[in-house]
Amino acid sequence: MLPSVTFLDLETTGATPLRDRITEIALVRFDDGVETLRWQTLINPQQPIPPFIQSLTGINDAMVADAPTFAEVADKLLALLEGAVLAAHNVRFDHGFLKSEFKRIGFNFRTKVLCTVKLSRLLYPQYYSHGIDAIVERHRITGLARHRAMGDVEAILIMLNDARRDLGEELVRAAALKLMSAPTLPPHIDASLVGELPEAPGVYLFYGENDLPLYIGKSINLRARVLSHFSSDHASSKEMRMTQEMKRFEWIPTAGEFSALLLESRLVKERLPIYNRQLRRERQLCSWRLASGGTPQPLLTLVHEDEIDPSQLTQLFGTFKSKRQAVETLRKIAEMSHLCVKALGLEPGRNGPCFAYQLKRCKGVCCGQESAEMHALRVQQALIAHKLKIWPYPGKIGIEEYNLENDLRQIHVFEHWVYLGVAVDDDSLQELRAQKTALKFDLDTYKLLLKMLAQKKTRVLDLAG
Repeated sequence: MLPSVTFLDLETTGATPLRDRITEIALVRFDDGVETLRWQTLINPQQPIPPFIQSLTGINDAMVADAPTFAEVADKLLALLEGAVLAAHNVRFDHGFLKSEFKRIGFNFRTKVLCTVKLSRLLYPQYYSHGIDAIVERHRITGLARHRAMGDVEAILIMLNDARRDLGEELVRAAALKLMSAPTLPPHIDASLVGELPEAPGVYLFYGENDLPLYIGKSINLRARVLSHFSSDHASSKEMRMTQEMKRFEWIPTAGEFSALLLESRLVKERLPIYNRQLRRERQLCSWRLASGGTPQPLLTLVHEDEIDPSQLTQLFGTFKSKRQAVETLRKIAEMSHLCVKALGLEPGRNGPCFAYQLKRCKGVCCGQESAEMHALRVQQALIAHKLKIWPYPGKIGIEEYNLENDLRQIHVFEHWVYLGVAVDDDSLQELRAQKTALKFDLDTYKLLLKMLAQKKTRVLDLAG
């Protein structure tokens, strides 16, 4: 299939490489299509194995008590993997654990990888599931120790042998090479750095000649998103220019998509990358403020973002990118609801009927045919869909996200729709809870938080009091 490939599987104490440890390693190596070695060993994880994991794998604390530690087998493992592609089922999991274990002993582990889950999808696209259990059932595999490292490796080898027989060696090889094909990288980009990109949420920054970013983006899969920028099939000439100017990039991992959205929004406003036109927001937000009492003219006044008090949103309607958009929207609402454009401040003059009244599109508040109070009530009803929402909590709240893969926990603190900051531990959370901050309204934050709070799965922490 490939000149040299090592099929590997690990058993571990859990799913988080930064916290959990390896309990078993098994591998089978092939060179020029011939099996050249197979090796397996239990590993002392130097921490208790949770009862659930013991019941799943059959590996208990007593079995690993006298087994070697990872540090004791690291040199041998490196020799067995040298010069070969590392293949595993969901290789990101196994590769992540190996990198973490090697890092603990001061070694930066890097190797080419092949995911056999993705390979199975290419070879058997007619099937929905491609996990080990599905493969065992689909290929009628029996007699293997499921959830033990060598048993899982052998299941994958049987699947590939079946694929060679059913589909042909050349098709299997072509599918593997397709998955192994490296992306076309811009000049000056370190290929080894690309290999370190995680398939996890975060924010990425592209730089040119200096420390001012060209572009800032976010994704729930940093690796896939960054590599998509390097595709030769560019979505636009702008993207092509950006990658040509790019000299380096960096990324910041986050606990989830919401954390990435917040960080992206903040960094774009702070650093003003030239290729982020949408989030830079050169024009300020506009909103209509409804006068209280129902009789003043004009009833509505246009206010800008920096004039908005986040704790006083009761009389505000709409979030518009420009004065023109705000006026056009209000004219349409007035026409649909037969409101007076003069009373709304859209037509000059104070005395006499408005032009809309002459066209029978106004009920006549401008000439005494309708009371000012009734007209003001109809204005509120017509604008109700555009009304900014009042803060529904007694004080500060936290929105918590946790990423199991990188063991990253972030709690984002808000008050009256204003983002106060992120906490990564109890001490920083208490600091934000006690912090007194001048509240400044931000449309992007308002919309992000509004959407997040509408999701049932969102974990909201009450930080008031």
